[in-house]
Amino acid sequence: MRASWHTAAVTTAFPASPITTADLPKLQRRTSAVLIGSQILGGLGVAIGIALAPVLAAGVSGSEALSGLAPTASVTGTALLSLPLAALMTSRGRRPGLVLAYLIGALGASLVVTATVVGSFPLLLLGMAGFGAGSSANLQARFAAADLAAPDRRARAISTVIWATTIGSVLGPNIAAPAGRAFRGTSVPETAGPFAWAAGIFLLTGVLVAVLLRPDPLLTARALSPEGSGSAANRSLRAGIAAVGASPMARLALVTVAVSHTTMVSIMVMTPVHLGHHGADIQLIGLVISGHIAGMYAFSPVMGRLADKVGRLAVIGLAAGLLCCAAALAGTSGGGHARTAAGLFVLGLGWSAGLVGGSALLTESVPQATRAAAQGLSDLTMNAAAGIGGAVAGVVVSRLGYGWLNATAACLLLPMAGLALRRALARPAPKPEGA
Repeated sequence: MRASWHTAAVTTAFPASPITTADLPKLQRRTSAVLIGSQILGGLGVAIGIALAPVLAAGVSGSEALSGLAPTASVTGTALLSLPLAALMTSRGRRPGLVLAYLIGALGASLVVTATVVGSFPLLLLGMAGFGAGSSANLQARFAAADLAAPDRRARAISTVIWATTIGSVLGPNIAAPAGRAFRGTSVPETAGPFAWAAGIFLLTGVLVAVLLRPDPLLTARALSPEGSGSAANRSLRAGIAAVGASPMARLALVTVAVSHTTMVSIMVMTPVHLGHHGADIQLIGLVISGHIAGMYAFSPVMGRLADKVGRLAVIGLAAGLLCCAAALAGTSGGGHARTAAGLFVLGLGWSAGLVGGSALLTESVPQATRAAAQGLSDLTMNAAAGIGGAVAGVVVSRLGYGWLNATAACLLLPMAGLALRRALARPAPKPEGA
């Protein structure tokens, strides 16, 4: 099974000679190296801007209740772009989709800077929606890493690319303040300065992917599969929906990534506001968010190895437990900054377990021909749900408080935990052809 689609020589769009079995390990390492580089830069671009998004929104809108709409607009943009990007990838491959996403992210970051200068809140939200394309590219890169991976190493391939985001994502919030100070004496406010840097970083990342991600991993995987590339209809989003609907494991995977992401986003986006209420300055907020991002990405290889060794369901159960623990810690922190920081760190760990375990389970639970479409559906669902969660989070905090937000987020984990337990008690479902 492991090498069943590695036996033929295949000619792709870019190499001068056919790809053979002996070429695949080298090709996988090259693909992973390019994706790791793009994740480092892309993670830096996202994190350097998103850390101050709620503060920026509150300043431009003049209302703290609207502060959660800026990160929510980013998440919503990520969700809305999942469909066209998935459609592009299913027809043209990973490379064109990733490049387009980073270019849209650069345009969105530029609009955020413009909106701050002119004081337009609607334009700010539009820019944040475009900015979300950077996150969409970073998310899709994890699936690109799994395209050529052996079945028993898929989770580790996914987690390695997720781990690479640690470097840029942890560094980003901490250099947000210096990036803003670089614009002192100009018409660009310091809070918008990080978005100007993000625009340039996204452009650089797009160029890196365009030049180096050759041959395309998704197109190569399809050519190597016994199923072949399949018809266009079999790779459509409608076919992806049908494939997920037909597989109980794929449905569990979809619920896992959606619930894990929604829980994380809902709590994370309002934590800077909560910390600000209790006297935290921008530097402390940056440190807390950095710790949270470290939890999200730095330990993903551990989650990947666990998912490959002890199973996807066990890691999904671990995700539910960690996310519940995080909500309890953060929700009862009050003015204790250390307890809030601990809660946010554990929140990141739970998100990592859910994303790695759920992504690996989804990839192996649908046929190769519909895999990219199902993955696009997964990202659409998780970001749409998180967008709603982020919007509601601002209202909940303004009316009921940060503690109630965490309690509500914990309740979202019940369906995920219930489905995981049900599948664990049931007989294992057979893997689809080409998995």
